[in-house]
Amino acid sequence: MKEKIKVLADKHFKEVVSHRKYLHANPELSFKEFKTSEYIQKFLSKNNIEFKPGYVKTGIVAHIKGRNPDKKVIALRADIDALPIIEKSDKDYKSKIEGVMHACGHDVHTSSMFGVCKILDSLKDEFEGTIKIIFQPGEEILPGGASLMIKEDALKKPDAELIIGQHVYPQLEVGNVGFRKGMYMASADEIYVTVKGKGGHGALPNKCVDTILLASHIIVALQQIISRNADPTIPSVLTFGNIEGYGATNIIPEEVKIKGTFRTFDEKWRADAKKKMKKMAEMLAEAMGGSCDFNIHDGYPFLTNDETTTQLAWDSANDFLGEDKVHPLDLRMTSEDFAYYSHEMPSCFYRLGIANTPKGINSGLHTNNFDIDHEALRTSIGLMSYIALNMLK
Repeated sequence: MKEKIKVLADKHFKEVVSHRKYLHANPELSFKEFKTSEYIQKFLSKNNIEFKPGYVKTGIVAHIKGRNPDKKVIALRADIDALPIIEKSDKDYKSKIEGVMHACGHDVHTSSMFGVCKILDSLKDEFEGTIKIIFQPGEEILPGGASLMIKEDALKKPDAELIIGQHVYPQLEVGNVGFRKGMYMASADEIYVTVKGKGGHGALPNKCVDTILLASHIIVALQQIISRNADPTIPSVLTFGNIEGYGATNIIPEEVKIKGTFRTFDEKWRADAKKKMKKMAEMLAEAMGGSCDFNIHDGYPFLTNDETTTQLAWDSANDFLGEDKVHPLDLRMTSEDFAYYSHEMPSCFYRLGIANTPKGINSGLHTNNFDIDHEALRTSIGLMSYIALNMLK
């Protein structure tokens, strides 16, 4: 079976690359992927693959049924949305949509899944069970398309027993992949603070409630809450990346807005920290004569890879690619809405190497010149197909 899959991966490679280039040139933002959804549906229809559209408007669930389709059901996931980034590229497949770009590789995930569909569909007489293919919108923004797909029963009828996902990884050279068992990626909450005071002339601070100074104290105090209350065995990050106070050299503004993110790996600490931060900000603002609106938008939970499922996928990668091409991964403070699936069922979320440093292809995710070595698609379609079939055994 391994050799059959490798032959099929080679056969479909050029077509998959063409799909990736089309998707890269025609990106759409989260929950607005209407043309992308139409493109996916046309592909599935052309290849006579059963599917149901309309999940969260643009999401699609396809089914590839082998012999005895009720024996076991597994799911594979690809996200389809892009980012609000202006692409800087001279490639002929650069984004045609001003200010929108596939800078996180979701075009790779989607086109790769096209190849997986073709391989698995051609082998459906050689395996038992059903493979559910999830094309998911809205990974990049809250509440996350994964949570909404779950609510709309995308994993049901037939009910999946486990789910596999992959993500591009510029830190690995093309032909390589990475895995981690257990806890892998952090939860991510968004913090929005509005500090209110009394504006006025900068030369007369005694007549004002200085919102700039107040906001500064709040930022320092919140950092102290995290650094002095977190269990040192639980990684935690609090970062404020945006402060807006529309004053001037001699003007104290009426209010200051602060935006940030809080990330960690423990749900109890996550809840406690958010309560402590809110209480501290509000009390400090009041003590300094102002007030504070402290809002937290609950984001994605932490992502955990099931030990057994991930070990099987890891072993499959060792067999398919060779052990020298498979690498252990470190914990990451970044987040992914695939985490919602990992809290529903056994899951494995692994990384696909896409870099080719000698050719200068090594830009990071979410950058305006992000690209991949297309040979990664040959690896991705073959490996995911092989993992899927091993999961059905």
